[in-house]
Amino acid sequence: MDNQQPSSAASVQPLSIDPVDRVIAYHIRTKHHFNRYAKSLGFLDWANQPDPFRRFEGTPLIRLPLLSPKDDPQSPSYDAIYQPGAVASQPLTIRTISRFFELSLGLSAWKKAGESEWALRNNPSSGNLHPTEGYVMLPPSDGLALAPGLYHYAPKEHGLELRIEYPPEQVTRLLAEFPSGAFLFGLTSVHWREAWKYGERAFRYCNHDV
Repeated sequence: MDNQQPSSAASVQPLSIDPVDRVIAYHIRTKHHFNRYAKSLGFLDWANQPDPFRRFEGTPLIRLPLLSPKDDPQSPSYDAIYQPGAVASQPLTIRTISRFFELSLGLSAWKKAGESEWALRNNPSSGNLHPTEGYVMLPPSDGLALAPGLYHYAPKEHGLELRIEYPPEQVTRLLAEFPSGAFLFGLTSVHWREAWKYGERAFRYCNHDV
């Protein structure tokens, strides 16, 4: 009779390929506990701190106009946001795109302590790390004076970086099912900006921010 115990390798259970099971496993694994934190480096590696501002080398940057609070289009009041029909649609122009990015992903202030200086933004973020990047696909529009294509928003410069220019008819066809003057807006995450501080919980915070 063989009394040998199975090896540890033989007892390892394969990781489920079910997406829901993987999400639950990640959630359980990255919980904080009373006697320990979730895994991370344990300290801030300042020498490898990620850059909070993404830029694409060699990409044209189109600066957006900096509008004062009294300039049109003005931000709706807080109460108006919750009143159906109180916030009127705006035409797609360079000014409306500027206000859109200013209030959603733009800088709100700069702070300084000693030799350290950092930016604050209008969108909240865990640890003020801001992993979220914004992209917009713009259609042909007389009010924009921008080539139709995909743009990346650069908050430090308050400008748009052209990533790829599309033929006007291609963008028009893509947006055919949307109302006139519509554009596509997308968000991505730079995972390293969160992982640098929060370790394996970083994916949680990236999703919170988005």
